[in-house]
Amino acid sequence: MSDSSPIEWTEATWNPTTGCDRISKGCDNCYALTLSKRLKAMGAAKYQTDGDPRTSGPGFGVAIHPDALELPYRWRRPRVVFVNSMSDLFHAKVPIGFVRDVFTVMRETPQHTYQVLTKRSARLRRMAERLDWPSNVWMGVSVEDESQLARVDDLREVGAAVRFISAEPLLGPLPSLELEAIHWVITGGESGPGARPCDPHWVRGIRDACAAGGVAFFHKQWGGRHPKAGGRELDGQVHNEMPAVLSGV
Repeated sequence: MSDSSPIEWTEATWNPTTGCDRISKGCDNCYALTLSKRLKAMGAAKYQTDGDPRTSGPGFGVAIHPDALELPYRWRRPRVVFVNSMSDLFHAKVPIGFVRDVFTVMRETPQHTYQVLTKRSARLRRMAERLDWPSNVWMGVSVEDESQLARVDDLREVGAAVRFISAEPLLGPLPSLELEAIHWVITGGESGPGARPCDPHWVRGIRDACAAGGVAFFHKQWGGRHPKAGGRELDGQVHNEMPAVLSGV
């Protein structure tokens, strides 16, 4: 866990699982895969499981960490927590029993707000009724282009207090995006070597759809070789909107 995070829309990170596998275009330049390789070389205990080289890599094999479940109970200050910045809680290799354990921790620490993000929306939808959804858990899906909009349909079936979309890295326009039952949308360009460009017209379309639907909109970055290389302004404005449940609206 990190008590601070460079991710603009959260305050801290918590990784009860680590590792993943690439499943769509948005995963091609996965920052967590690259970082895991480095952490493995440094001897970090949580990153010694290797994944399939076709979809994962050194240190990025899926691993669960039961000892990490105790961490949120020790945090004195309430915080907004991104769950599994280095993994996907709904990966098929994460047992449902452990997913439930994570949800128990989140339910028993209501002073914190937890943000869970997945690309595996079909498993999320299938499991949703078997999970207890406390009001401090926000559930999101990653959508990089039109080909992944089915993830949003799956998300709508989940009884989370806040449902959100992370359109990052945004790799194409989302003209068919429907925002019914969605509370928050994050957009962002890709960063790192070989970063694919994000067209401002794509972001404007999402911004305008959010404005029309009364949905909170947050533009995280334009990306580039470094996350902050392109800044954050869209048409001269920084968009930092958060869901009403957190903003107090």
